[in-house]
Amino acid sequence: MTMDEVDQKEKEREAKEAKMVDDAFQHLLDTYLASRHRKKVDIITKAFNFARQAHKGVRRLSGEPYIMHPIAVAQIACEEMGLGSTSICAALLHDVVEDTDYTTEDIQNIFGNKIAQIVDGLTKISGGIFGDKASAQAENFKKLLLTMSDDIRVILIKICDRLHNMRTLASQPANKQYKIAGETLYIYAPLANRLGLNKIKTELENLSFKFEHPEEYERITQKLSMTKEERDKLFDTFTAPIREALDKMGLQYTIKARVKSPYSIWCKMQNKHVTFDEIYDILAVRIIFVPKVREDEINECFNIYVAISKIYKSHPDRLRDWLNHPKANGYQALHVTLMSKQGQWIEVQIRSDHMDEVAEQGFAAHWKYKDKENNGEIQEDDTELNDWLRTIKEILDDPQPDAMDFLDAIKLNLFASEIFVFTPKGEIKTMPAGCTALDFAFQIHTFLGSHCIGAKVNHKLVPLSHKLQSGDQVEILTSKSQHVQPSWINFVYTAKAKGKIQAILRRDNREIQKQGEIMLDDWLKANDLELTTSILDKLCDFHDIQKHEDFFLALGEKTIILGDKDLDEIRGKNKKKATNTSRWRKLVPFLGHSKEKEEENQKSSLYIVGKDFNKKKPVIINEENISQLVFPKCCHPIPGDDVLGYIDNKNQIEIHKRACPVASKLKSSFGNRILDAKWDMHKILFFDATIEIHGIDRTGMLLDVAQVISAQMNVNIHRITISSDQGIFDGTIEIRVHDRDDVKTIIENLKKIDDLQEIQQIM
Repeated sequence: MTMDEVDQKEKEREAKEAKMVDDAFQHLLDTYLASRHRKKVDIITKAFNFARQAHKGVRRLSGEPYIMHPIAVAQIACEEMGLGSTSICAALLHDVVEDTDYTTEDIQNIFGNKIAQIVDGLTKISGGIFGDKASAQAENFKKLLLTMSDDIRVILIKICDRLHNMRTLASQPANKQYKIAGETLYIYAPLANRLGLNKIKTELENLSFKFEHPEEYERITQKLSMTKEERDKLFDTFTAPIREALDKMGLQYTIKARVKSPYSIWCKMQNKHVTFDEIYDILAVRIIFVPKVREDEINECFNIYVAISKIYKSHPDRLRDWLNHPKANGYQALHVTLMSKQGQWIEVQIRSDHMDEVAEQGFAAHWKYKDKENNGEIQEDDTELNDWLRTIKEILDDPQPDAMDFLDAIKLNLFASEIFVFTPKGEIKTMPAGCTALDFAFQIHTFLGSHCIGAKVNHKLVPLSHKLQSGDQVEILTSKSQHVQPSWINFVYTAKAKGKIQAILRRDNREIQKQGEIMLDDWLKANDLELTTSILDKLCDFHDIQKHEDFFLALGEKTIILGDKDLDEIRGKNKKKATNTSRWRKLVPFLGHSKEKEEENQKSSLYIVGKDFNKKKPVIINEENISQLVFPKCCHPIPGDDVLGYIDNKNQIEIHKRACPVASKLKSSFGNRILDAKWDMHKILFFDATIEIHGIDRTGMLLDVAQVISAQMNVNIHRITISSDQGIFDGTIEIRVHDRDDVKTIIENLKKIDDLQEIQQIM
């Protein structure tokens, strides 16, 4: 090929890319012009041209021009969140300050304060909110929440950015995919849910699920498409008489089928230990109507409920009234569960068109930034949003010292489902579900919480740990002699209460630690020694304590009393004694020598990650190297499970299930240490697995179970426990298997046994 032909090819490629960019921007403009916002096309075009020039020549990992990403983020902000020109401009410019030589001041001079403020907020939290270290990550998350309280649009655009990154995640290596997907599931999806962005929350969850568990995702998606015809038939049959009733009422309405997402189906399968075919609430029905009188929409919802409950019997315990008490994210609807003629319970959600818009777009619809009306500012009477932002500020005022605790605190307080509790005067307070009387006390005032001795719930005396239910009326009882107890941390639920208790305990502990330090110093001086780090380390090792602070605390609390043995340890006189113990262990194995030796051998042979280690390559787990990897007790992965690797603080590789709760936190906090991991096992080694069985007791049941496992499968039963009560039995079988396929086959065979009703594998 000649140089001219190469140049020609390059020009054609550039022209093609330029057209692709122009078309994408034109689509954005068309979407914006079709919206209800004031048409500020000039400033959007100006922002686009500025960003295009700034990112010129830069490409994404997928190979497309970088400018396609900001356009896509702006498109999501406009089309899927209904945001206006300020947000669209900020979305187009969101990477300019971070990735190019332009500064926030340049943006301010060209586009004004508001856009510059949002871009600045986005720049502060860029690059994924999580840095290399957990402390840096917690700092970034604090920044995210602080900028959010300045302008909610910062977090809305950040969610748009994350959604586009998730949609284009296929171009990333597997370890990055797990990090980003884990982060999304742990932080962004709950955040989108809390902001009422239901549609986006569902897509974020599904995309995370797709990258973390591709085979499971594929299987469920396939099953959903296979059962579509059956669902459509059920939907038509079920809604026909409802349509008739609504037509008689003269309503303008639409009825939609809502199908459960693959991620929520999978979660239910995991939590309830059921198969896809055993999930009966895959289909729900949504009635969206235009109210005749806007002020009367709540009454109209109830009128529809009355009309449809004459057609189908409703479930008495499954009526959810989110109309009079909307969820904290602004969601309003009436949920009722009806019995279809096919013998299936089907949930019906009744909501007005305005409620539907809020349900899909959340705060973005609730607090529209109509430049004409409120100049892009949050209105003062938006109490729900402001209450939430106040909660964030409270958590930030006294953050947890540990990054993981901080994340948990945020998740607990902001993303929990809520209940409604009344004060003695009848004021309503929104609390997270699962909270206790002590949480309620701290919610009202820190003084009330720290001096709380009990509570009266519905005029009955209850302890501090009593869990509150929606509708409870709570009166807090206090005493000046009461002080915060360390045990309280075990039964409070909200971030505010946990944070306040920990802060008070830390303050008390600091004084006790100081006393402990003085005691140690005096004791060392009395024995002609000086307080050094080396001596402290020896004493901590001797008493099996990790941190120096904890050792001082134990001294201050007098749970450790210093004596001659401690002196011997410092002066190195305890070694001889240790040798004698080792000799005894060799002679008497049941003293635990075997286990200790095993752990010692394992520690010495564990793989240590070096500087040249390639994190992008998957860790292949096989019979040769499995003993060099760490398998923590949190999730017991066995061959066939979706797994990932994590480089711990000792540079050893831990293997976790991708769905493990501990792994979820690791992905969010230490994303740069996550590795892809794959099995390459050949049915040589055995692994422990536990199966739970429930059924009707009969003669020979145990024999049938044992035959299926031992005779058919040639698998060893390690332990079997069966208990029977009034003709019903429950049992657990601990078996040794090669991999997850063995477990599936055993469960399939057990299902063929008569009178065995439920079989599930314990994760």
